[in-house]
Amino acid sequence: MNIDRFQSLAVRYRQLRFAVVGDFCLDRYLEIDPRLQEFSLETGLPVHNVVNVRAEPGGAGTILNNLCALGATVYPIGFYGVDGEGFELRRALARRVGVQLDFLIETASRRTFTYCKPLVVEPGQPPRELNRLDSKNWSATPFELRKKLADAVLHVGQSVDGLVVLEQTDMADTGVVTPEVLRAVAELQRARPALPIIADSRRGLRGYPPVIFKMNRREFLALIGAPENTDLTDCLPMAAAFARETGRPVFVTLAEQGMLGASPEGSFHHQPALPVRGPIDIVGAGDAVTANLLCALAAGATLAEAMEIAAAAASVVIHKLGVTGTATPQEIQPLLEVA
Repeated sequence: MNIDRFQSLAVRYRQLRFAVVGDFCLDRYLEIDPRLQEFSLETGLPVHNVVNVRAEPGGAGTILNNLCALGATVYPIGFYGVDGEGFELRRALARRVGVQLDFLIETASRRTFTYCKPLVVEPGQPPRELNRLDSKNWSATPFELRKKLADAVLHVGQSVDGLVVLEQTDMADTGVVTPEVLRAVAELQRARPALPIIADSRRGLRGYPPVIFKMNRREFLALIGAPENTDLTDCLPMAAAFARETGRPVFVTLAEQGMLGASPEGSFHHQPALPVRGPIDIVGAGDAVTANLLCALAAGATLAEAMEIAAAAASVVIHKLGVTGTATPQEIQPLLEVA
């Protein structure tokens, strides 16, 4: 990509406003110094001494982090519990420049979704993650809260330049993305057909309204009923056919093979992944792709341009170890091809 073209897009990022609808969670990192290991007198088990604690927005918060890093204004639509983790999550979100918290709902009926990540940190070594400790909700989200979230989607959606829907929960209807919220998203898309809305769900996108679908290869092939071992060359026309059917672009991430995208007009594009430049951590790469696709498309990029920018952002993020990273325009630009 011509650098002047990227800079012209990046300048527009600072004028854009987005809503992120989904499961905001707290990523709590516990940094362990193995040189301070002790043994419990009571149990005889090893004791891991934590020397530093970091709290960052995770889940849908990772997409928010990336949009903020690009310079956009972001409205998170979700909930958090009346608990210590909720306090930490809201405080972490409030620290992000450009975040408007008017539609992040505190509720006593839910606990704050939390990923607790113990990390062994040794001098000169990449951080090593131990078994994660998760806190989730295992019952259905109450109807009154669902209605508030759906109303927020319709309200905020009238004035933003794009919207992301991210479902991070493993059990249906236990998080933010419920049938009520999806109906609101569908209504918003009908009212504003040109508004870019990107959806991503770890449970798959079956049953979602026709918006821009972003999936990995396994999720895409499962959605269209194709064999798991389908070759990349066959995935491309399949994606083009799917985009024609839904009337919206579709993006499929392919890990080390990059990503492919297709438009409703039937065109498709394969974007190779950038070469690895050292140790990597792939956590957060997909969310960086989502954020950069949305921001670039909202700024006026073509499908191919948005994919090239997103691939560069993913490359930046995977080389940040021990943290779910982000990519700024200044970090992305050197990785783009100069025309």
